[in-house]
Amino acid sequence: MRFDILTLFPEMFPGYMSQSILNKSIERGLVEIHVHNMRDWAEGRHHKIDDTPFGGGPGMILMVEPVVNCVRDVQAMASQPGTVIVTTPQGQRLNQPMVEELAVNQRMILLCGRYEGFDQRVIDVLRPLEVSIGDYILNGGEVASMVLVDSLVRMVPGVLGDEQSSWDDSFSRGNRLLEYPQYTRPRDFEGHQVPEILLSGNHGEIERWRKAKSLENTRDKRSDLLDE
Repeated sequence: MRFDILTLFPEMFPGYMSQSILNKSIERGLVEIHVHNMRDWAEGRHHKIDDTPFGGGPGMILMVEPVVNCVRDVQAMASQPGTVIVTTPQGQRLNQPMVEELAVNQRMILLCGRYEGFDQRVIDVLRPLEVSIGDYILNGGEVASMVLVDSLVRMVPGVLGDEQSSWDDSFSRGNRLLEYPQYTRPRDFEGHQVPEILLSGNHGEIERWRKAKSLENTRDKRSDLLDE
């Protein structure tokens, strides 16, 4: 799976890409991430990519021409043009079913907004998929893009050490229940003990216990999921 991330702040990504599962996936050739600075497509000595809004108002708007040119040039860098995604509070709310749908794509181009956002013609011309990670405002789309990448790489075969992990996650594959509690050593910590059933070796009973706890967790923490 290939990600092309278009941003004004490429220096935000090296640290993120160098850690944990994502870094191992890149090293193994399962995932590619290419970060592009949109300012490289802006004209003039200062590579100006934003301007004041027509009609007045606060802040600055990212200009249509350099952004569209950047996307088109990046699309041409690989045989597949890829799915263009803009992270925006106006987009469709990201959830696990959407992640699983997006994971069939072998290439995604993530467009990170800043300031007061993009000139509307960026959306009109490129027709990207607009995705929101929640009903709140961030300083820019970079963190939201990291959320997208993090959720999608888990769907790539071979990325997780145990493929069952992604199947057991809350919300995965149509599962509307939260995950059951997990325990490891020690068996006793300050009087808090691991449930005996998990030490029994009876896998059938353990599975029934986990399903019951999953339902209990959902009822206590996210009863709205049961309503759905």
